[in-house]
Amino acid sequence: MSKRNPLLTLIALAAFAGCAAAQQYPVKPVTMVVPYAAGGPTDTVARVMGVAMTKPLGQTVIVENKPSAGGILGPEQVKNAKPDGYTILIHHIGMATTPALYRQLRFNPLTDFEYIGLINDVPMTIIARQNFPAKDFKEFLAYVKANKQKVTYANAGIGAASHLCGMLFMSAIQTDVLTVPYKGTAPAMNDLLGGTVDFMCDQTTNTTNQIRAGKVKVYGVTSLKRVPSLPDVPTLNEQGLKGFEVGIWHALYAPKGTPKPVIDKLVAALQDAVKDATVNQRFADLGATAYPVERATPAALAAHLKAEIDKWGPIIKKAGVYAD
Repeated sequence: MSKRNPLLTLIALAAFAGCAAAQQYPVKPVTMVVPYAAGGPTDTVARVMGVAMTKPLGQTVIVENKPSAGGILGPEQVKNAKPDGYTILIHHIGMATTPALYRQLRFNPLTDFEYIGLINDVPMTIIARQNFPAKDFKEFLAYVKANKQKVTYANAGIGAASHLCGMLFMSAIQTDVLTVPYKGTAPAMNDLLGGTVDFMCDQTTNTTNQIRAGKVKVYGVTSLKRVPSLPDVPTLNEQGLKGFEVGIWHALYAPKGTPKPVIDKLVAALQDAVKDATVNQRFADLGATAYPVERATPAALAAHLKAEIDKWGPIIKKAGVYAD
């Protein structure tokens, strides 16, 4: 009789145990890491998705905020997490812009993650403090250009959606103003509401309620078509900034090496969520649009991310904006 190799036996047992664990997944809560502060637009999307994905997964999805300038700590945490499906990442367009923004980025969006799928697309709004002097976009533009030395623009840090939108906006109007970076959109919004800063560009998921309540002034949306939840707000395109468009997309990722059966279950839960009527209504109320099921897939996310990296890289390099 041939003797069994103990090492091979252990490897086989470990592989069997890993396969069994993947098939039984999930047996405990799943943590969804948000790379921005609580109360911000990405956090809002995460909490909507966390609730919606809890039912198909059969386990609670816990939202964990990991705020940092540019949202780089969240991806680092998930990259280094155990690839078992219990730690996943939700991120926006920042996954496509960080490679150009950071010279020493400690993760690679194209190689360090398993893709789950796209979630939604969110337009942005140009808003200002309630007592900002301009009554419409024409006056706003004139005021900003005439007072560029003292006007302040708030953003959520380098690489954040608000930073990217502001960068393109200032480029489009050929006027630079003083930028005030924050560690997340929520604290930036708080200072805008308090009148500490003058204006910002932020996602409708974070601004719609403030606009409806009259707590901020709104000067336009960044989509090419008007947003159904804000029908009276004109686009920047129709107000003279021809072709100006900034849309912020969100997606889900898992650590590289997460077993395919686990990814398949996460994809199925994501697809259930983007089909859910409550989720779609919640997004619609906030001006966002859920992606169709066929785009809530690893393949669709992989193609979209690569295309966005190729799109934003040259824009950022031309602007000469970097974070070490």
